[in-house]
Amino acid sequence: MPTVAAAAVLGLLAFTGCKRATQSAPAAPAATKPAPAVTTIKMATTTSTENSGLLAVLLPAFKAATGIEVQVIAVGTGKAIKHGENGDVDVLLVHDPEAEEKFVAQGCGVARVAVMYNDFVIVGPPADPAGLKGGTDAASCLAKIAAARATFISRGDASGTHVKEQTLWKTAGVTPEGAWYVSAGQGMGPVLIMADEKLAYTLTDRATYIAYGEKVGLVIVCEGDRRLFNPYAVIAVNPAKQPHVKRAGAQAFIDYITSPAGQAVIAGFKVKGQQLFTPCAK
Repeated sequence: MPTVAAAAVLGLLAFTGCKRATQSAPAAPAATKPAPAVTTIKMATTTSTENSGLLAVLLPAFKAATGIEVQVIAVGTGKAIKHGENGDVDVLLVHDPEAEEKFVAQGCGVARVAVMYNDFVIVGPPADPAGLKGGTDAASCLAKIAAARATFISRGDASGTHVKEQTLWKTAGVTPEGAWYVSAGQGMGPVLIMADEKLAYTLTDRATYIAYGEKVGLVIVCEGDRRLFNPYAVIAVNPAKQPHVKRAGAQAFIDYITSPAGQAVIAGFKVKGQQLFTPCAK
């Protein structure tokens, strides 16, 4: 579970980060005739919501409450947003605020609505060849990894985690390249397993790391940096751009996941007694 310092940072960031999710695009004109009842919707989401096990709990609860089944495409946030732009899905559940705000500003999404948050951590082998244990400055830790030429596994998939990693390398003043830097092009779960096998470091969301605790021997070497805050938001694809999307179904999902009932499901989802996500809908 997060250290006291990490928890304090998350609490502070949650107050500001979750309040940010208010940007809206022009809504589509109201339908001129009643829409048929919605029984299924499609959602593109980051791999962490699936790898952590959250969706396996949240989506059945949503179906029980509404009768609507959610068909999931779990990919990196960059690819999830592209699915939204293409009209392949009705709703997004993602974690890259800057990309999400751009998606809404371009009229592709109706509104960005805060749902929950957790944080990122840097994990590595117990031997910790770069000497990072106890680190609280993520950029400094990455600089040490580069200096030591210790193996680092990158998501390399334009996901929210990958975007965060690239931002941290830039802050550190390091261009990661060479045999020590491996771009996997995989989701978080497979990257954790790869890092474990190669005795390497990687950046991960805490939820997936905890969920994979019995599959890998990696340990947390850096946490608590305010730059590791990880907010999640839900966005309906705008029918003004994609008339075929199921706007009512998407809104039903948004209403549920941000309702007291949906937020309670998120708060109650735990692995080994540890809460993986903190609800923050207003």
